[in-house]
Amino acid sequence: MQKTEGIQKAENEKGFKHFESSPNMENTKTVADSRAETMHLVRQGHLNGTGRLFGGILMQWIDEVAAIVAMRHAGSSCITASVDNLQFIHGAHQGDMVVLIGRVTYVGTSSMEIRVDTYVEGADGMRRVINRAYFTMVALDECERPCRVPRLALISEEERAEWAAGEKRREMRALRRREGF
Repeated sequence: MQKTEGIQKAENEKGFKHFESSPNMENTKTVADSRAETMHLVRQGHLNGTGRLFGGILMQWIDEVAAIVAMRHAGSSCITASVDNLQFIHGAHQGDMVVLIGRVTYVGTSSMEIRVDTYVEGADGMRRVINRAYFTMVALDECERPCRVPRLALISEEERAEWAAGEKRREMRALRRREGF
């Protein structure tokens, strides 16, 4: 199966590259259109037995950011279909400011891959990555059936590279489903 089968590439009047699965270019958004950033202060109730931010709390925050990004992109309600990758790189502690930044990396017909990067922000404003996650979200219509999402205009080389990686992750998810995982 070719990765780009059925995908047309075109440029609009501003020179944005659009990755389309249909000839209708009007329903297209950029990565920046749906980007979301949230912040949380780690409090006593967020800690696990080792004095670090409980992983389940962080997973909830990440899922919320992924949902916000997906809803902004789709313009409809969305549900979490899968968590493709969740890497705990470093911990966070009481009093830390946690910053979550989410963005769309890949879109299908009704699904979207959302990347959420989580940082601890120091008093000096410097951010240190503590987590990276990829979620697959599905847009729903008013009858709670999957519905078509806008195409994604890729502007930067970084966005194009993330799209290509998203295609590979989608293929891996499909292979895991076929193999029963």
